[in-house]
Amino acid sequence: MTPKKFDYAPAPESRSVVSLQPSYGLFVNGEFVDGHGASFKSINPATEEPLAEVAAADASDVDAAVRAARTAYTRVWSRMPGSERAKYVYRIARIMQERARELAVLETLDNGKPIKESRDVDVPTAAAHFFYHAGWADKLEHAGLGPDPRSLGVAGQVIPWNFPLLMLAWKIAPALATGNTVVLKPAETTPLTALLFAEICQQADLPPGVVNIVTGAGDTGRALVEHDGVDKVAFTGSTEVGKAIARAVAGTRKRVTLELGGKAANIVFDDAPIDQAVEGVVNGIFFNQGHVCCAGSRLLVQESVADEVVRRLQRRMSTLRLGDPLDKNTDIGAINSAEQLDRIVELTAAGEADGGTRWSPPCELPDRGFWFAPTVFTDVSQTDRIATEEIFGPVLSVLTFRTPQEAVAKANNTPYGLSAGVWTEKGSRSLWMADQLRAGVVWANTFNRFDPTSPFGGYKESGYGREGGVHGLAAYLADGEGDL
Repeated sequence: MTPKKFDYAPAPESRSVVSLQPSYGLFVNGEFVDGHGASFKSINPATEEPLAEVAAADASDVDAAVRAARTAYTRVWSRMPGSERAKYVYRIARIMQERARELAVLETLDNGKPIKESRDVDVPTAAAHFFYHAGWADKLEHAGLGPDPRSLGVAGQVIPWNFPLLMLAWKIAPALATGNTVVLKPAETTPLTALLFAEICQQADLPPGVVNIVTGAGDTGRALVEHDGVDKVAFTGSTEVGKAIARAVAGTRKRVTLELGGKAANIVFDDAPIDQAVEGVVNGIFFNQGHVCCAGSRLLVQESVADEVVRRLQRRMSTLRLGDPLDKNTDIGAINSAEQLDRIVELTAAGEADGGTRWSPPCELPDRGFWFAPTVFTDVSQTDRIATEEIFGPVLSVLTFRTPQEAVAKANNTPYGLSAGVWTEKGSRSLWMADQLRAGVVWANTFNRFDPTSPFGGYKESGYGREGGVHGLAAYLADGEGDL
């Protein structure tokens, strides 16, 4: 029986808090400047409405940004006591809190994610990373990273479009706290919160050149990664691009961390609290429209409870509300771009062609924008494309298992190794599974929980290095990484 969906009155968040400029330049040496590349438009994926014209940085612009970062590093930032650096990082965190509503609305406009996710997850967690790392800035010698931890220099950072502000915080906060300066390139489809962050840097009186932001597409990122003046490369994005970056920096002195794709298994045992597990499954795959590198896109259910779990999952999916991302009632927002929507459509068609049974709740899609209904596939084989390739959309594949050993074998049967989830009432089983699963993060009876004090990263084709916690600090220090 399909549950009755309550009719909620629309509760739109006002756009008036955001003052969009018609055009944006690059942020270099503390000022906004024109770029020399061809400009591009950032659009609202929910409506296809152009939001702003954005400058694109060419190689000369990237060079200017790296030189500004180097000057700021050698003359100001590396010489500044950690206690003084901490004040700037802390000030940034406070301003982010003060401008939280503005950041959340702009993130939703530019990215397409529901406002309640931007408001309740992305912005608070981004601010928390700056608060956390501000506390470490004058305590690095007590972090177990050696008696005299030294910064690396200039960090070139490239971030994705799925969590633009949060990924910015993951990258910039530890870099600044450890005494490095930054040149950051946001994704070309979601540059606007990074440019608003540049205004926050100005408001915090951050010394010019400590943070620089260059916008553009793949060529801009490539110029940054390959620049000889960059000492550290940090990348979050697709495995394909991560491999190209690894090849580009091979044989150089550059330090690298890569956080790449995933095909996480969410494993439900027969003793799990099913309703709680279903909530975790929904959060694991439909949060942020499935645009999550650690999304639980493979649901492994113990055979004896598989039918019941799928039935309750479909019932819960029927209550999800897809629509205007600025409506506070919305659960499923817009797909970030037409290109990403095309990939989701291609892979779901392949899932049906491979013999999977596709199901989506009754769902009216808006006429404008990029939309895809939450979808679950049953009758899936481990060799099907939807079970092996990262879809990066609201699409779940269901497989079954009989024993814990079979669950481990199926969960690890992937080139990725970023995350996993385990649902069981037996603590010993959770610990055993966590030890057996080849994944950087294993959640027990929850999913998609993040904290700046906890390291995050993957194995195999999900990348290497860690972000967050003490391990994340080590990645930005000359002598720290090998000690942990």
